[in-house]
Amino acid sequence: MATPAYAEQITFISQGGAYQEAQTRAILDPVAKKLGITINQDSSPDAWPVIKTQGATGKPVWDVVDTPTKDCIRGGEQGLIEKLDFNKIPNAAKMPEEYKTPYSAAYEFYSSVLAYNKSKFGDNPPQSWADFWDVKKFPGTRALRNHPLATLEAALLADGVAPDKIYPIDVDRAFKKLEEIKPYITVWWTSGGQSAQLLSDGEVDMEMAWNGRVSAVQKEGGDVGFTFNQGFLQNTSLCILKNAPNLETAIEFVNEALAPEIQANLPLEIDYGPGNPEAFKTGKIPAERATELPSAPDNAAKQVLISTQWWSSPEGEAVQKRWAEFIQKP
Repeated sequence: MATPAYAEQITFISQGGAYQEAQTRAILDPVAKKLGITINQDSSPDAWPVIKTQGATGKPVWDVVDTPTKDCIRGGEQGLIEKLDFNKIPNAAKMPEEYKTPYSAAYEFYSSVLAYNKSKFGDNPPQSWADFWDVKKFPGTRALRNHPLATLEAALLADGVAPDKIYPIDVDRAFKKLEEIKPYITVWWTSGGQSAQLLSDGEVDMEMAWNGRVSAVQKEGGDVGFTFNQGFLQNTSLCILKNAPNLETAIEFVNEALAPEIQANLPLEIDYGPGNPEAFKTGKIPAERATELPSAPDNAAKQVLISTQWWSSPEGEAVQKRWAEFIQKP
């Protein structure tokens, strides 16, 4: 009796919630249809511990992960993530080199931006981190994320460092500048939901927040605004587990998921920008919509691309400990 032919498949992991639902409609379903494969999904808000556990067995269950780029880099360095053969991923060819690493390719973008209460500031809202630090010219309550990533960079911009001179981060200088603003920070937020609530309730007059969270407050009628000027462009990436059970299909999937036509679907579903800027040339993203997206070329040019390489370095890792001490200090 002949063995039935099984369709090719992969197991794909993302972060769950509205984001994973949006990418299923925008990217996963169209790719599955185009390639004629089955995409099994799972979600993990923090994939790194699972990547380590599965890698230790040498027989992982997952194939492709959508995760912060840092996981892909350190996973690659520790032999847990496959090195990508970009000759097999032609759709990534025109992506900026800084959007790729030997182990990953950018999948979607979001930004940490300066958001503010419009009624509080009228026609003169804060437009830079120097403004955020200027408590005399821009009085009001403030919030920052309880995390060093992007917060240290903001401090350096506030201190006059040029955007292209942020890395390697002068850690001492950044913390010195943060000491200046610390007495004026009413909340150090720990989740995107909390940051949105602070704005929505009017509990803070300005804060660093993720652009999608601010947009959500705006859509609910919140009188808030934000600027991409001096924003921090961040992204998740696609990477493939070492010894992935469906390696060849996984590579085909990554290539197709990065196709401009497919990538252009994502911002039609959710407030994230495509990882492949070629998506903006497809005609699928309306010009007005592009102005709202962090990775649109005009908006990307105003921002600092977060250096995952620096944050993955020993210096970047060491900052986490110093940050905890900084926050706990009265």
